[in-house]
Amino acid sequence: MQLYHQYKTTFHLETKSLSISNLFQFTTIIDHAKFIQQAINTEQHFEDCWSSLHLTQARASFAQERIFLDEQVRFSFKESNTTYLVPIIYRLSSISKTVSIVRLHRALQEVVKKHSILRTALYLDTNGALVQHCLDINDTHEYLGFTVINHYGNDEFQKQIPIIMNEPKLIDLAKGRVIHCHILRYDRNAQLSSQNDDLLCVGDLILLNLHHASFDAWSVSIFFHDLTLAYESDSSLSTDDNVLRYIDYSVHERQMDMTQSREFWHSQLKEYDIKHLLSLPVDRYRLHTERRSAAPFIDELNFNNDTSTSFLNYASSHSITPYQLALTTFYVFLFKLTNCQSDLCISSFYANRHRTELQNMIGMFVATLPYRIQLDPRWSFDELAEHVREKCSSIFEHSHYPLQQILADSNLNHSNAPFLKTLFHLHTVVPEEVLWTVDGASLEPVSSSVFLDAQFDLELVFGYNPTPDENRLSCGFLCLPDAFDETTFNAITRRFRLFYSQLFTTNLSKDLTDKFHISIKNLSVLLPEEADEIQGIVFCRLLNIGSEAQAFHAQTSIALGLLPLTPLEEHLRCIFGEAFGNESPNINMSFEQMGGTSINVLWACSLIRRQIEIKIEPTLLFANPSVRQLACAIKPWLNIRNELSITSKTLD
Repeated sequence: MQLYHQYKTTFHLETKSLSISNLFQFTTIIDHAKFIQQAINTEQHFEDCWSSLHLTQARASFAQERIFLDEQVRFSFKESNTTYLVPIIYRLSSISKTVSIVRLHRALQEVVKKHSILRTALYLDTNGALVQHCLDINDTHEYLGFTVINHYGNDEFQKQIPIIMNEPKLIDLAKGRVIHCHILRYDRNAQLSSQNDDLLCVGDLILLNLHHASFDAWSVSIFFHDLTLAYESDSSLSTDDNVLRYIDYSVHERQMDMTQSREFWHSQLKEYDIKHLLSLPVDRYRLHTERRSAAPFIDELNFNNDTSTSFLNYASSHSITPYQLALTTFYVFLFKLTNCQSDLCISSFYANRHRTELQNMIGMFVATLPYRIQLDPRWSFDELAEHVREKCSSIFEHSHYPLQQILADSNLNHSNAPFLKTLFHLHTVVPEEVLWTVDGASLEPVSSSVFLDAQFDLELVFGYNPTPDENRLSCGFLCLPDAFDETTFNAITRRFRLFYSQLFTTNLSKDLTDKFHISIKNLSVLLPEEADEIQGIVFCRLLNIGSEAQAFHAQTSIALGLLPLTPLEEHLRCIFGEAFGNESPNINMSFEQMGGTSINVLWACSLIRRQIEIKIEPTLLFANPSVRQLACAIKPWLNIRNELSITSKTLD
């Protein structure tokens, strides 16, 4: 026995692969060496195939830690903290079919029994570590909330639904209460009879609330598959004590060798300037850890069949996924919205079920990851899409590396990481989100957008439904009122709607193709009224000098994408010609395209200081490398200088 335990300790054999009976039967050193080698090979097999550890308590997973701490730090001030709740609402649509409340309650209990994560408490131990504890399988009434409410169907009651769903005492992580079900039943006769007291009829609602620390979007189809099976059979769900559970996963993931992933993410954020915020048109700047509003602005955009088909055809013909194409579109939009910032870093979600054993498990696996792209303004949309495809492929291999470590390795934290202010996500709709059928009764999902709470300053969520012929693509914008005024938010969503249509409208196939081939810097996010205003300014300037011919020429120029030069642009054009050795420089061309060097830039700055009498640093010219861009950057300063000059003369 001592030799057996010595072997296990020396060779780190933790499984039962080494049999003590074999040691008694075969007593030579050679025989023992063979058995130990077999046991080591078995250990390696067990590492390749994660197995159950039969635990009831362990340290929380990285994903649970991230959500728990974020909720405690950033959102603890809210009386009703719904930031990380997952609301699921169904309305019974069948006229002739009903649903039994008692059977539904029993079915929910069976699902909670089978999936221990739905009866798992999360709390900090005495050492400050976040611990998960799987509660007794026989006490489902302690942690499965179930409430039946009868109502009379008036409008006032409908307004109470968010209040009912957001009751703070329904969910309690420390006690393992991570799921609650409300039944909202319409009392059609103002007095329910004993005969139909158990039945849900057409129009009645089932409201489910689950905590995100125990449940993610991938879990939805698994949850409703087992719930349907338990309801229709009205019997216990089969369970296997040896099956891998979420608590086992949380232990296995901490034993993974993440050296390569650490190096990968360090390289992704190398030389990333933490002070380099995206130049979004925010109305107020704020820290990531500051208190946030519970009522974000939300705008849902539904794309028509033509643009959806064009979008999906582009993805198919270029061998990229809808996610990658939507991300490319968002990158270009941000590039234009931020006045051509080329180093863009935002957050995105990744399912992170990177092993076969995790595919059919309910739990929280989602990783929040930084997606950084350093684009070249001269790239076409096609070229950027290819870079995004490669970027996503490289991230796939390292998606399991936790955000906490990514931040720590790069000397960042939640408060100073700029990419944690902007989110992109694509959600693929599962069948249960379109229609849930149980025992012949059909239940339709009810929009839960009223319960959404923004975690980022600006979020873009694409919805992709691969099954129907219509309504396959949609998207939703969310933003925090703490950062954006509603008018600013509305302008952003309008710009995106027009930009998306500009890219994927199929009326003019040649024009559509050209938009994917031209430089992304030449794409536009101008609103119609802004384009009209520019045109009006040009016309007024020319009409004031009484030149109808010039006005006609201006109209033609605008139609061709050209604008007449202002006096400032004419002056800068002459300076560019002298500094960069170009007799007739294109006002939309950067000095780099003209062959300009750093010495030329210094000379141009010197000429501007002397001739236009405004102090300009090389950094401004690098940020605005063309005549037209530089004129736009300088003009406000000239206006202020002129106003101050007029005021001074008036005072004199």
